Parts: sequence; structure tokens; C-alpha cells
Amino acid sequence: MTVNHLSALALRVSDAELEPEPLDPAQIVSGTPRVTGTVVAESADGTRAYGVWQITPGVVTDTEADEMFVVLSGRATIEVAGGPVLEVGPGDLCVLREGDRTTWTVHETLRKAYSVRL
Repeated sequence: MTVNHLSALALRVSDAELEPEPLDPAQIVSGTPRVTGTVVAESADGTRAYGVWQITPGVVTDTEADEMFVVLSGRATIEVAGGPVLEVGPGDLCVLREGDRTTWTVHETLRKAYSVRL
């Protein structure tokens, strides 16, 4: 998908075409999770990206960016090191801080729409 630098955009997220994204094997704790996604727009100043991201079941670790997302489908448990354990599912809004070290246990393929600071 072409990245949109326009001021307005509408997208049926369930129909968004996602492309494979690399997942460092060192991040995989268990299972065979696969990640796909697409950036649909960026801020004019290049500091924020907006997109759709999906991960299949498994357990992975990550170091987060400054991100807000809404879960569209699926279910996961996100453990934030030194912080809360978040149970997320359809309709849930989640905020993660830059530098948060997380462990994602994806119970059902999870799709989210996100805004992230680059």
C-alpha cells in the first residue's frame, strides 16, 4: 500500500492488505508467530505513522515505541516489565510507552490499528 501524506483518509481496516514484516527469531519465545502490517499514512513532518498490524498466535518479546492502538480482532496478554499485565481484545485501546519491554502472548490472531511516534 502506498503511504498517504494527505490530511484525511478513510480505510476499511478489515480489508487492509497486509504485507509480511520481519520478526527477529530472538524475539520468539514460543510458537511460530507471523507478523504482517501496512503503514497507511504518515504525519507531514514524518514523526508519526498510522497503520494496521497483525500477529498470529505465539509468544514474543519486544521493546516498544510510543504507541496507541485499538484492537480490532483477536486476543492477547501483554506483560509490561515492571508494570501491568494487559488483557486486550476487540475494542480495547492500549497505550505503550517508548522503551517498555513487553512479552506478548497472542491467544488468537490479533489485528490492531495504531499510531506510533517514529
